[in-house]
Amino acid sequence: IFQDQLAEDSTFLKADHRLDTELVDKLILQLNRIYPQILTDKEASRFRNLDVPTSVRLGELLTHLQSKGEEACREFYRALHLHVEEVYYSLPTRLRLRDSLDPLRYPQNLQQKHVLNDQGPSFFIGCFGIVLGLALIYYYGEAKLTGGSRALGMAALGLKKKAQEVLIWYTEETLKK
Repeated sequence: IFQDQLAEDSTFLKADHRLDTELVDKLILQLNRIYPQILTDKEASRFRNLDVPTSVRLGELLTHLQSKGEEACREFYRALHLHVEEVYYSLPTRLRLRDSLDPLRYPQNLQQKHVLNDQGPSFFIGCFGIVLGLALIYYYGEAKLTGGSRALGMAALGLKKKAQEVLIWYTEETLKK
């Protein structure tokens, strides 16, 4: 798992400018001192050679760790997490893992944008205004003709017992006037 992740993340790591010479040296020393079986003194001195650009040294280190196996890659991620946390959390594999475990986000295939039209917000506001105007004309027109609103009586059909009684009572009172 860690070897595959490191293969995916290596391009990002080589291009990330937050991994400067000092941080790469810290990572190499961490691996060398705590895990000499992963990175021997001779290998560590080779990867700490300041005559070679940092991105090249980092690329060679990542290739070397991948050839060493799963445990070496895991320890690299552990050292990266310890020394450069902001880079660790911005790795492509970490972002994908975080997004897949986040229950508030939809899976990537369901995150499609559902566009009903290409008109924009002004079209929606215009349509909403027309519907609102028609509803107001209907409501006030009905109130003048019948003396009350039958819409309230009809609205009571789907409500619970107490709310239904109140709306029917209100409708009957307005009809009596």
